Amino acid sequence: MADQTPMLSPDRAISIIELLARHSFGLPLSEIADQLAIPRSATHRLLADLKEEGYVRQDYDGAAYRLTAKLVALGYSFLTTAGVSNQLQPIIDRLAEQTGELVVLAVVERGKLLRLIKAQGARGGLLYNPDEGPEVYLAATSNGHAYLSTLMEDEAIQLVAKQGFQSEGVGKNAPKTFRQLFEHVDQARETGVARIFDVWVDGTSAMAAPVFRSGTKTAIGTISVAGPTIRMNNQRMDQFVDLLKAACRDVSETGSSLPIFEQA
Repeated sequence: MADQTPMLSPDRAISIIELLARHSFGLPLSEIADQLAIPRSATHRLLADLKEEGYVRQDYDGAAYRLTAKLVALGYSFLTTAGVSNQLQPIIDRLAEQTGELVVLAVVERGKLLRLIKAQGARGGLLYNPDEGPEVYLAATSNGHAYLSTLMEDEAIQLVAKQGFQSEGVGKNAPKTFRQLFEHVDQARETGVARIFDVWVDGTSAMAAPVFRSGTKTAIGTISVAGPTIRMNNQRMDQFVDLLKAACRDVSETGSSLPIFEQA
């Protein structure tokens, strides 16, 4: 497949890394080239460079290309030096322990919401711990609704339109139109907490609140608490509201100046 808008080599290399990050068992060269619309000769050169630098590997000639642990090590090093591991992770761990559910901190990055850290508070019974990608789907997640509730409606519409509405892979109550979406968003804006039931994944529920930059109304992230709907009903969410908002304040006060957050 020919490139319609050729990318520079660094852009292509990053695209390969991002693609392989979604395929832990790797992909063959041909599939990488086809999915990214890069000529196979160029794909081979880029993979050779990434292999030489230690970012990808092949178990044998002709095998699939896979990411190595080097990126994970770099990420861990960054989280440590950025203060995430010792300043933010304890806040998320504490909320997970208090609620006994899955807690996720997502951060705002150029209008996108990216999952950064999480902690599982459930110690037995039904566990909710999905294998999700880094980018939050705004239209059908509690984190997404919490973030959208902090924006002007026009800006929120633009961000959702850019992602599009998913028709598959979401829960039975997932919004399919802007009217349906803003019923959720308006409620989150009114109460300060987004709540969803069978929206992102059938059988699961979640709540989330925004993290504001200290002293402002600018959202720099969100925190969610999620679990099986059989446990996470409205009554139980009511018990978690103060804990969730306290965690958001702690992150704001502790971490607003950390490099992991966009600076004003």
